[in-house]
Amino acid sequence: MSAMTKDINAHAQAVITTAQDKNVMIALAESCTGGMVAASLTDIAGSSAVLDRGFVTYSNNAKMDMLGVTGETLDAHGAVSSETAIEMVSGVLKHAPNSNIALSITGIAGPGGGSPDKPVGLVYFGIQSRGKPAQSIKQIFEGDRANIRNNASFFALDLIIKELK
Repeated sequence: MSAMTKDINAHAQAVITTAQDKNVMIALAESCTGGMVAASLTDIAGSSAVLDRGFVTYSNNAKMDMLGVTGETLDAHGAVSSETAIEMVSGVLKHAPNSNIALSITGIAGPGGGSPDKPVGLVYFGIQSRGKPAQSIKQIFEGDRANIRNNASFFALDLIIKELK
């Protein structure tokens, strides 16, 4: 087991424990991580008490169909943008009435797909507690595709822990 795997497991455990203590349900929308955050949570026994649902919305059509991201937002800002992360996280809460916290992830894991404006490793996260405004966080992760996806998953768990506190 790599150090990253241990860290992700420890972070997932912290999310489960903290959410259970606060009686909070969590929902997710993942694009570039392809369900890795949900998988890390479901690796932990007891996750069913806190993980409500997860959407893997990899294509733009999935983002629109499942989460209500608008074509206008995608045309104006692209899938990898603060605006899309915000619409994704808001859409998750709309479709998950029992969830108190939602998180979204959209980014460029590489090796291709980057540009000068949006380099490989660029990831936007949306986080929202029900009844509060959604927030977007921008990160740029280094390394190969696996490293970017692992670091994005770790960062996402960290955001959920902070939102729970």
